[in-house]
Amino acid sequence: MTVVIVESPAKAKTINKYLGKGYTVLASYGHIRDLPSKDGSVKPDEDFAMTWDMDPKSSKRLSDIADAVKSADRVILATDPDREGEAISWHVLEVLTKKRVLKDKVVQRVTFNAITQSAVQAAMAAPRELDMELVEAYLARRALDYLVGFTLSPVLWRKLPGARSAGRVQSVALKIVVDREIEIEKFRTEEYWTVESEVSAESPPFTARLVQLAGKKLAKFDLNSEVLAHAARDTIQTSSFSIEDVEQKPGRKTPPPPFTTSTLQQEAARKLGFSASRTMQTAQKLYEGVDIGGETTGLITYMRTDGVFIEPNAIAENRRMIGERFGAAYVPAEPRHYKVKAKNAQEAHEAIRPTSMFRRPDTLRHLDPDQARLYELIWKRTVASQMEAARVENTVISILSSDKQTGLRATGQVITFDGYLAVYEEGKDEVEDEDGGRLPAVRAGTATQVHEIKPAQHFTEPPARYSEATLVKKLEELGIGRPSTYASILTVLRDRAYVRMDKNRFIPEDKGRLVTAFLDQFFHKYVQYDFTADLEEKLDLVSAGELNWKQLLRDFWTDFHAAADGMTELRVTQVLDTLNEALGPHIFPDKGDGSNPRACPTCSTGLLSLKTSRFGAFIGCSNYPECKFTRPVGSPDSEGNSEASGDRDLGADPETGKMVSLKIGRFGPYVQLGEAESKEDKPKRSSLPKAWPPATIDLERALKLLSLPRTVGVNPEDGKPITAGLGRFGPFVASDGTFANLSGFEEIFEVGLNRAVTLIAEKRAGGGRPGRAGAAAALKELGDHPESGDKIQVMAGRYGPYVKCGKVNATLPKEMTPETVTVEQALALIAAKGGVTSKKAPAKKAAAKKPAAKKATTAKKAPAKKAKTA
Repeated sequence: MTVVIVESPAKAKTINKYLGKGYTVLASYGHIRDLPSKDGSVKPDEDFAMTWDMDPKSSKRLSDIADAVKSADRVILATDPDREGEAISWHVLEVLTKKRVLKDKVVQRVTFNAITQSAVQAAMAAPRELDMELVEAYLARRALDYLVGFTLSPVLWRKLPGARSAGRVQSVALKIVVDREIEIEKFRTEEYWTVESEVSAESPPFTARLVQLAGKKLAKFDLNSEVLAHAARDTIQTSSFSIEDVEQKPGRKTPPPPFTTSTLQQEAARKLGFSASRTMQTAQKLYEGVDIGGETTGLITYMRTDGVFIEPNAIAENRRMIGERFGAAYVPAEPRHYKVKAKNAQEAHEAIRPTSMFRRPDTLRHLDPDQARLYELIWKRTVASQMEAARVENTVISILSSDKQTGLRATGQVITFDGYLAVYEEGKDEVEDEDGGRLPAVRAGTATQVHEIKPAQHFTEPPARYSEATLVKKLEELGIGRPSTYASILTVLRDRAYVRMDKNRFIPEDKGRLVTAFLDQFFHKYVQYDFTADLEEKLDLVSAGELNWKQLLRDFWTDFHAAADGMTELRVTQVLDTLNEALGPHIFPDKGDGSNPRACPTCSTGLLSLKTSRFGAFIGCSNYPECKFTRPVGSPDSEGNSEASGDRDLGADPETGKMVSLKIGRFGPYVQLGEAESKEDKPKRSSLPKAWPPATIDLERALKLLSLPRTVGVNPEDGKPITAGLGRFGPFVASDGTFANLSGFEEIFEVGLNRAVTLIAEKRAGGGRPGRAGAAAALKELGDHPESGDKIQVMAGRYGPYVKCGKVNATLPKEMTPETVTVEQALALIAAKGGVTSKKAPAKKAAAKKPAAKKATTAKKAPAKKAKTA
C-alpha cells in the first residue's frame, strides 16, 4: 500500500479518486508546525537553531497519518509545488521520522501543477527526493521574519506605546502607503486650460485641440488662466484654417500574458471588486477541485506563481480551440511566448490557466458566483494570450492657420481587426487619455470651418492612493515579498489598524504613520525598498543552491541585532523629539498666517508636541498640568472639520442646565456634563464609541452617552437589576457582576429585558463570574517569569482580561486580546505595572516541575542533488 500525503482534505478527496486501489490519500491540513510565539524559538547564538511546536489538532492528524504509514510500503509527499509545499513535506517527514514509522519505507516527493487525472498520474510516474534547498530557503525566510518581528515589536512597545507590531515585509508595505500619502500632502495643484474646437473640412464635424499659438508649440501650463484661454479662443475665432497634413499609420495591440498570482489579484480587484484574500481563497477552490456534475475536477493550474510560461500541449489545445470557436484569422502563425517583467521573478511554474481550454465558462453550471466569475476571467485571459493581435489605424489631422501662427490637431484610432479584443481587454488602474474614435476622410489643403470653440479649465491632480491592485503591482515591481504573501500582507495592515480603506483605497492611520516614522528614523536601512528586494534575491540564491542559508542569516543578524541593541539606552523623550521633527509638517501644518503652528490654542504660551500614554501617542501642551489641552495625533483638520478635532460646546442639558461639551483627551474624545467646581468635584463623562466619531456628535447623541449606564430592568432569576452600558471592551449588559457583550453599540439603547436575561444566563453558563464570588478564570497559560519563576497567566476579570504574575495584575490594552497576547507582550505589561515579582528561593524554583525542553530542529542537507521546483 502507498500512503500519499497532501495539504487539504479537498485535494485528498480528488486525488484519491484518480489513484484508486492501493493508495490511501491523507491530508496534513496545511502546516503542521510553527515557531512558538515566544522569545527563543530561533536561537542566533546556537547557529540559528529553530524550535517547532505542533498544535493539538495537527498532532492528532499526524498520529493518524503515522498509523497508516506503519502498514504501508511507500510514502509519497504530494504537497504543493512551491517553497511552502516543500516545507510542509519536510515538516511531515521530520515528525514521521521522530515517530520511527519510516523504517524500511520508500519515501518520495511528487509535484503536479494541476489536479487532473493525467497530471497526477504523470507526477506519480516521476517521483524525486525532497528538495532541501527549497526547504532551506523557507527556513531562512521564516527565521528572518521571526527575528525581525520579535526584535522590532518589543522595541516598539517600549519606545512607542500604542504600536502593535512590525514585520520585515509588512513594514515596507506600510511605508509605501505612507510615502504615497506624503506625496499627496506635498502636492500643490496647478491650473491649466485647454481649448478645443468643433471643425469641418468639407466633412462631418470633428474635434481638434489647440496645439500651437503665436508660432510656438503650446506647453501644458502656457494657458494657466481664464484670461489667456479666452485670448487663445479669440485668436482662433479671427483666423482662417486649412488642413495642413493627414497622417495615417497602422498599429497593433498585442494581448497581455496569462495570469500570474499578482496580475490575477490586480485584475480581479479591478474587474470583479475582489480583495486579494478573496481572490486567493476562490482560486484555491478552483485548483483543488470543484464538483461539476458528479465529478470533482481541478479547474485551474496552481495559483501561486510568478511565471507566465504555459506548457506546449496546453498552448496547442488553446490554439485549436481558438480556431474552432473564432476562426483561423484569430490564430497567430506562431505560438506566443511571454517573459515576466517583474523584478526577482523566478518563472519556474506555469501561469494560471484552465486545466482544459475546452471547458468553457458557460458550461460550468455548478460553480458558486465567485468561482464562476473568477474562472471566466482566467479562461478569457488565457484564450486572449494566444490570439492574434488587434489591428488599428491611427490618424492625425494637422490644421494650420493661414499665417502659420495657430495650429490645431485631431487624433483618432480605428480598430480594423479586433483580434484578441473579441474576448478580453485588460483593465486599467487609472483613467487614461484615450485617442478619439474614427475621424472623417479629409484631404490636405482643404479649407476648414470652425463651428464652436470650447475653452476648458483643468487642475493637476495628486498621485492616486493605492488600491489593492496597485499596491500589489508596486510590491511586485519593487521585488518585495512573494506572490503567496501579498494577500496576508494587506490583511495584516488592516488588522493592525495601521491603515483604513476609503473607496477601496489605502489611507494610513496616524498610528501607521508613527510606526513608519519610527522605523524610518531608527531602523532606516531595514525599511528601504532596495534592501528588502535585495534580501529576496538572496533568498532566491538559497533556493538555487548558490548561497548558504545560515550565512545569509549571520550576515543579516549581525547588523540588525546591533541596531536593535543601540535602542536600549534611548529614552522615550528622545524618540518623541525625533518623531516631532519628522512628522512636523503632518501634525503641525502651516496655518498660512505666519503664526507658530505648534502654539497651544488654549493657553497661547505653551507649545504642542507629541506625548505618550499607555494608550498610545497624542498631542499635548508643554504647560501641562497647568494647561490640559490635548488632541489626537494627526493634522488638526484630519476629520475634515477643524472644530471636530478640538473641544467644543454642544448645548445645555435640558434637565440640569449645565453645558454639555465635546473634549479631546489624551485617551481619546469624550463628552462631559458641566465643569468641575472644585478639585473634589468630578463632572460626568463618557468616552465616544468608535461608531460615533467626533464630527458626528451633537447634543442629542452626547446626552444619550451621558445617560449610560441605563437600567434595562430586573432579572427575574435573582431579582437583581440589569444595566446596559459602554465599557473599555465595548457595549455590554451587566447584572450582579456578570458582564455579557452586546453585538453593537446601538444595542445599548435598544436591548430589552428578555434578551438581556438570556445574555446574562448564557454568560454564566459559559463560565461568567457572578458577583465577586469565586476566583477569576485563567484564559491562557503563557509560562513562567524568567526571573521570578511565577506563572504568567491571562485571566478573565470583572472589568476585562488581564495578565497575572504573582501579585502583579496588568490589564490588557485594547489592541491586545487574550487569544493573541504573547509572553513578550505580557512581560512588558508586567514590567510597566509593577516590575518583577519577588524572586523565589532557588530550591523552590528548582523543585518546580517543568516540561522537558524541546530539541531544536534544524534542516539537514539531503545527500543528493534534487530536481528543482520554485
